[in-house]
Amino acid sequence: MTTLLFTHPVCLQHDTGDYHPECSDRIKAVLAALESEEFMMLLRDEAPHATMEQLMRAHPLSHIDHVLESVPTSDGHHHLDPDTVLSRHSGEAALRAAGAVVAAVDAVATRQVRNCFCAVRPPGHHAERETAMGFCFFNNAAVGALHARDVHGFKRVAIVDFDVHHGNGTQHILWDEDGMFYASTHQEHAYPNTGFPEETGGKGVMVNIPLPAGTNSTDYRAAFGDVLIPRLRSFQPDFLIISAGFDAHAADPLAHLRLTTADFGWATRQLLDVAGDFAGNRVVSVLEGGYDLRALAASTREHVRALMGM
Repeated sequence: MTTLLFTHPVCLQHDTGDYHPECSDRIKAVLAALESEEFMMLLRDEAPHATMEQLMRAHPLSHIDHVLESVPTSDGHHHLDPDTVLSRHSGEAALRAAGAVVAAVDAVATRQVRNCFCAVRPPGHHAERETAMGFCFFNNAAVGALHARDVHGFKRVAIVDFDVHHGNGTQHILWDEDGMFYASTHQEHAYPNTGFPEETGGKGVMVNIPLPAGTNSTDYRAAFGDVLIPRLRSFQPDFLIISAGFDAHAADPLAHLRLTTADFGWATRQLLDVAGDFAGNRVVSVLEGGYDLRALAASTREHVRALMGM
């Protein structure tokens, strides 16, 4: 078994306007980074549409309809908030971004592949149950996690989020859900100013690790390895989803952590070790943030190399 990459050309057509940090160049950079010879064994497939039934595990129909009915029918943009922008192809891109994670869960759950990486946009981890925000419309990771539980019968599904911004949407959706674990490392007092340690969820299995601006590799690895990983091991996940944001990199313009490219490979391997011990190596990763293109490309390369066992 190997690693499968899900993406789709429409992810490039989701147009957020001039100078928006969450732009199509992000996917171009990621896919270019995965075209080198070392990734020749990486399987590739197109992301399908998520169905209404799949989306409605995480969002009410009213929210789904609001997003899709707000999509412009011609050129131009519609803002759901100052940062969260729709263009004529955004609805399809959002459906395929969520659908990628569902298809990845299916492929991993049925042992077609060992693990998957979903190189899609728009990202998802800020989308709450009834609110699009922070560049996000549907919560891709939460849709996938609930699909893993409700369709494939996994009892202990974990999402680990190492984006520099807290995944308030994932936490909001999963807060009272049975069999769900959410853990996040993120910069404290950064957007959206959630993710404090006392936010432990309705079932007490949410782990938030806010880190001060300027946190370097040594301190990050201590927090991730000494706090997050033991809590994840205690949960004993039988399926693991990674919200893979790469904006904690020192070069990223939207935040102020000081991680290096190598840190993302290290963190991924820590998570793979847990998945190997408890989840039969079942891992799905989905792209979240990362806004310096060179850092994003290099960090994604390290992440996928780890997924592939390189």
